[in-house]
Amino acid sequence: MVSSTDNIPLSELLGGLVSDVSGLLRKEIDLAKTEASEKVSKAMTGVEVLVIGLVLAIGAVGVLLSAVVSALATVMVHQGMAETTAHALSALIVGLVVAGLAWALVSKGIATLRGAAFKLDRTSASLRRDVDVVKEKM
Repeated sequence: MVSSTDNIPLSELLGGLVSDVSGLLRKEIDLAKTEASEKVSKAMTGVEVLVIGLVLAIGAVGVLLSAVVSALATVMVHQGMAETTAHALSALIVGLVVAGLAWALVSKGIATLRGAAFKLDRTSASLRRDVDVVKEKM
């Protein structure tokens, strides 16, 4: 029995193959763009956490430092420490605590950015499947 593809000229078959492959490549490029966009979106989440951490660190240094340093210095003065020494020590203690909190938030943001691998896994797998299909047809 003769199939309908046996009567098609080789030039038409090759033209169809080229058309199919170019269409497939366009779809793969679209998939790659979509996947890259998703990865960038995940990375932006890490950037957002990083920025929030930095803003909070700056705000904490600017607003809380003054209030907490004053309160701690007052406690130290009541404990018998000289006022100048109490203010200096209070500023140092509070500054170290705020710096530790800021470091933790910045570290979390950086870890999130590192976790957002920029590999196009779905596109790679799809391209491998497409290459296998094209190999089978040839």
